[in-house]
Amino acid sequence: MSYINVKNLNKTFKVLQRDSGLKKAFRSLFKRDYKYINAVDNISFEIDEGEIVAYIGPNGAGKSTTIKMLTGILKPDSGEISVDGFNPFTDRKKYVKNIGVVFGQKSQLWWDLPVIESFLLLKDIYGLSDYEYNESFNQLKKLLDLENILSTPVRQLSLGTRMRCEIAASLLHNPKILFLDEPTIGLDAVSKVSVRKFIKEINKKRKVTIILTSHDMADIEALTNRLIVIGHGKKLYDGTLNGIKKKFTSNKKLEIIFDKLNDIPNIKNTKIIKKEKNRIILEVDTKEVSISSVVKKYTNECEIKDINVYDEDIDNIIVKLYQELNL
Repeated sequence: MSYINVKNLNKTFKVLQRDSGLKKAFRSLFKRDYKYINAVDNISFEIDEGEIVAYIGPNGAGKSTTIKMLTGILKPDSGEISVDGFNPFTDRKKYVKNIGVVFGQKSQLWWDLPVIESFLLLKDIYGLSDYEYNESFNQLKKLLDLENILSTPVRQLSLGTRMRCEIAASLLHNPKILFLDEPTIGLDAVSKVSVRKFIKEINKKRKVTIILTSHDMADIEALTNRLIVIGHGKKLYDGTLNGIKKKFTSNKKLEIIFDKLNDIPNIKNTKIIKKEKNRIILEVDTKEVSISSVVKKYTNECEIKDINVYDEDIDNIIVKLYQELNL
């Protein structure tokens, strides 16, 4: 049996519908119209212990509703959830000791207090002994390089530094599962790399099971190869990132750097993206023509100094996936 088991999960919301205007607002006092939205529609999946899984979809797909049910905040209308033997909703008091949650746009730190004070408050909330707290805190302090900011009020931290503290706060009680919702939103490139590196390291060292939701495909590409894609409340794909790449793209970009190009070969199923004095970039449909045959034709026209081959941008691939699935 897998560590996380979700079977036939359903959640429907009843939403009040009201048109604009005073007359219609007055009418709604006596007669209310409702719309039912299937936020999560018969979703099933399994996740093994220590696995990192990306749970993605466009806005309104049902991601947050699923995460809220997995964390015990919402009760499912029907279906089953088992996480390490716990039902997240009915066993919530015992269960929350085993999970950590990071929301990119929400803070669990006290805004006007120094970082260390927030950590000590969380120590008391989770009922950690001095030994448990010190062991976890010292490891996180080293891994996330927090030594020089512990006395700084949270409100004075940069976004990237605060996010490191948020992740540390979510891991102080040594949870077995970590839910990450947009953990790198708004971060600069250096901070993103730092956060991604830590997430992979904590997964490896503590065997923490991680469920990641993000619109930043670079996060997903850096952290995991497994995706669960949902849309309109339904599970649409559960497989590898490489599987999506193979299915939704056949084009590669070929960059050729040369001394002098005598003539540009006319090659079917290739398109010139950019041409400079000593460089040309081509888009090649690899289902119809091989990279090696394109390179061979260019060697007849120039002395090649260097070659680079690039896959299609992952964001474009995901857009194609959403378009095919009508999301």
